[in-house]
Amino acid sequence: MTGQDWIEKDFYSALGVPKDADDAAIKKAYRKLARQYHPDQNPGDASAEAKFKEIGEAYAVLSDSEQRQQYDAVRAMAGGGARFAAGPGGGGGNGFEDVFGSMFGGGAGPNVRYQQYPQGGAGGGGFEDILSSMLGGQGGFRGGRQRAGFTTPQKGPDVAAETTLPFRTAVEGATVEFTVDGRKVKTKIPAGVNDGRKLRIRGKGRPGSGGGDAGDLVVTVHVAPHPVFTLDGANLRMTVPVTFAEAALGTTVEVPTLDGHTVKLKVPAGTPTGRVLRVKGRGVRTTKAQGDLLVTVQVAVPQKLSKKAKEALEAFAAESDHEDVRAGLAQRAAE
Repeated sequence: MTGQDWIEKDFYSALGVPKDADDAAIKKAYRKLARQYHPDQNPGDASAEAKFKEIGEAYAVLSDSEQRQQYDAVRAMAGGGARFAAGPGGGGGNGFEDVFGSMFGGGAGPNVRYQQYPQGGAGGGGFEDILSSMLGGQGGFRGGRQRAGFTTPQKGPDVAAETTLPFRTAVEGATVEFTVDGRKVKTKIPAGVNDGRKLRIRGKGRPGSGGGDAGDLVVTVHVAPHPVFTLDGANLRMTVPVTFAEAALGTTVEVPTLDGHTVKLKVPAGTPTGRVLRVKGRGVRTTKAQGDLLVTVQVAVPQKLSKKAKEALEAFAAESDHEDVRAGLAQRAAE
């Protein structure tokens, strides 16, 4: 970026903010545009790449209070972007000589010539050096190289971490602590977090460069298994065994809940293994929803039968309608 760029480029327009925009508005505008025009989002798009560079240059200046003040002063001096005449007596006045003459109380006079040498040309002392000295050596423009304060802000790297929570803690939520580059970072794990979920904690990663934001802390949560319950979103799942007679005739059973209480659950007559019955409001309570308890019925087959039980079962089989429960199975398997 050269000194002439400061005069010709409207950084406020590049970011789409007014000249009196505060730091927060400038940062918000830059973030929005940087996401929109980032090369990763626009592969092979030269115009997007140029726009990304333009907004980076604009933010680098406007986000630095001292450079912004200097930029505003130079723009005001130049009348908002007119190019200074490099030679003597440019037509119409108000050229380079007049501006510098007014700045220094008329001491330079209208007949003083300020030669603008090409970058790297013999003699030095061109416009870049004059502007640099005028700004206390902080312009940083000579030779068109970017110097400190003009690098494009870069977000810092993300940091990955893992934690394993007891099942009950995952259901109820918890505050956990991590060590990131020697720093202690505390974050709240929300209630109902499922195994394998990734949580992003903004700004807790490694520092950015060039005024960029810090990266994020990405936490992968693992949940220790429970002997009875499993998590399914905001719902809790469990399996409840029932006898053949209970499944066939219907019954009401008591099932435990995670809070240590029990609820009564009606099992309708003819309930098969695998059917899921719902108990409303007995799942996970989150900030957005109240989950349910989903109970899967499992018909328990007795491993041993007494003589009377066997006789009764044989009588039942003899009295049944002999429905073929496997009818069509082979045909479906062949499809």
